[in-house]
Amino acid sequence: MSDMPRWYIVQTYSGFETSVKEDLERRIESMGMQNLIHRVVLPEETYQEKKADGTLKEKVRKMFPGYVFVEMIITDESWHVIRNTPKVTGFLGSSGNRTKPVPIPTEEINQILLKVGIIEKPRFKYEIGEKVEIVTGPFAGQTGEVISFDNDKETCVINIEMFGRGTPTEFSFSNIKER
Repeated sequence: MSDMPRWYIVQTYSGFETSVKEDLERRIESMGMQNLIHRVVLPEETYQEKKADGTLKEKVRKMFPGYVFVEMIITDESWHVIRNTPKVTGFLGSSGNRTKPVPIPTEEINQILLKVGIIEKPRFKYEIGEKVEIVTGPFAGQTGEVISFDNDKETCVINIEMFGRGTPTEFSFSNIKER
């Protein structure tokens, strides 16, 4: 049993996602489950729709109709609270017969949370020319100078010394730290 919260997909009756989200939030509060069930998210996106008179109208649509995302620590108790909420049909990735569901891989949920603005992409926190240390991989322990970075790809180019000369090498943001 993991004590780290993970994200799960809860299936709902189509068209009832908003009421399920609100019911879940009320139940979590009234049953004192905040320590196990952290967040309930209904990913939505805004888009422009052209009306008959040519004007644009802003509308919101659910990105995953029939589903609500829940960040929780799965226990018999927390599973039961979600599973017995009205208009919830089950968990995605659970084969039924009271089996525990499979959490969403972190990379996948992070893409969804980024798209709806719940989390932000990490920004590069070092300056060009600053000395940094490589913390993982074959160059772990070496230091180098920041040459460039790309916030969108979350990569940076560090000039590390190899064979007596500076060699620009690309790293992920997570592979470096301040010296």
